Amino acid sequence: MESHIAKILSVTPVTHDVKRFKVAKPHGYTFVPGQATEVAVNKPGWQHHKRPFTFTSLNEWDHLEFTIKIYPERIGVTDQLGLCLPGDELVLHDVWGAIHYKGPGVFLAGGAGVTPFIAIFRQLQQDGLLEGNTLICSNKTAADIILKEEFEKMLGAHFINTLTKEDNPAYDHRKIDEAYLKEKITDFNQHFYICGPDPMVAALKELLTRLAGDEALVTIEL
Repeated sequence: MESHIAKILSVTPVTHDVKRFKVAKPHGYTFVPGQATEVAVNKPGWQHHKRPFTFTSLNEWDHLEFTIKIYPERIGVTDQLGLCLPGDELVLHDVWGAIHYKGPGVFLAGGAGVTPFIAIFRQLQQDGLLEGNTLICSNKTAADIILKEEFEKMLGAHFINTLTKEDNPAYDHRKIDEAYLKEKITDFNQHFYICGPDPMVAALKELLTRLAGDEALVTIEL
């Protein structure tokens, strides 16, 4: 498996527990928006502890970007990433990922599951192809919404947020279930893209496959 050592150029907060990592781009390193790579922290004892993270940059950028939720309560890769500073190094591996843009549709994200969609929407915006796409995000609280202002600017009313742990008048306070989907979506003969916690992905895949009547219309991150 090919690997690359890449220096962290900057670390900035996105939310209270999500950070943006700007990383030097290895020569010739390319990916498709929605894809990911396995990342390790290049520090003693951590070089072989890999976790998958999605690129949130675009290919033509002169650097890579990762938008990562940090779990300081867990002794693991994201905990170590949360301690990283500019000048520290990451180990990047092969590019992979199941979520590729296949055409206009509805994107459904649970929490940090929105990250594979960031580069996809940035690419669509750049290419003038945002029309016909909707993003529905489920988060615990409003403070957990990732890149809220950017998505609002890109999608307007087609950026829909629902909160499960906070009753906030500015947002829906519902779970994404069949009733909610039928309320928000009038046409199920379109593409659906799902990423989030495994139970959510499994439940929505089954539900949307039934509603769409065609499993090929439902794309999930494996």
